[in-house]
Amino acid sequence: MLLLKSSCERCSKALPAASPLAFICSFECTFCKDCAEGELNGVCPNCGGNFERRPVRPPQLLDKYPPGE
Repeated sequence: MLLLKSSCERCSKALPAASPLAFICSFECTFCKDCAEGELNGVCPNCGGNFERRPVRPPQLLDKYPPGE
């Protein structure tokens, strides 16, 4: 199951489970849109992979499958 980390790994900006501003790489490294598209230029500093917008878990499933971290 996808781990929904609660903050950007670079700037610590809050990224709640429903945030459309969260971006992840294939290893689930998590960054905010500003960092992912700005300073990081679309490349994960941890693995060198690209970023994709993190999917939003349906609200009705958050209690059963809570965000991680």
